[in-house]
Amino acid sequence: AAAGLSYVGGYVINTYKSYDNFLQDKYALLPAVIIICVAVLMFIIGLIGCCATFRESRVGLGLFLAIILIIFIAEVSAFILGFVYREKVKTDVQGTMRSVFEKYDGKNPETTVVDYLQEQLHCCGVKNYSDWTTTQWFNSTGNNSVPLSCCRQDVKNCTGRLDQPQEL
Repeated sequence: AAAGLSYVGGYVINTYKSYDNFLQDKYALLPAVIIICVAVLMFIIGLIGCCATFRESRVGLGLFLAIILIIFIAEVSAFILGFVYREKVKTDVQGTMRSVFEKYDGKNPETTVVDYLQEQLHCCGVKNYSDWTTTQWFNSTGNNSVPLSCCRQDVKNCTGRLDQPQEL
């Protein structure tokens, strides 16, 4: 379990590099760091449990039980906090995404991040393709289209035009 959690934490940190322009708050990595810390702690606790069982130590097994109960309480608390603050996180991420979409001009680093995000997540805009109609890029191009990264991957010769929403 500790190895699995370590992998998940490392994967989240590695993936964060692709989305760091959207997650300007550096605390976004906090869950991944916590996961890695929990993995290390689980490994140590597992060793304590194995040693206590092997030596048939009542004190060691009692310590192991107490640690497991503390971890269970911490997990329940984390779940409750995640549930309570989910809307705040959603609002913060959408606000940051809107500001990055506003900076989209086809040339700057935010452009690459937006295109990558839309291609990887198979999406267009923050909520849908109509979000692009309020951006500076949309108004400056004047061609009534969205970036080509909005196009569905199975559609050939997509132009990104808003009058063909089935291609987006």
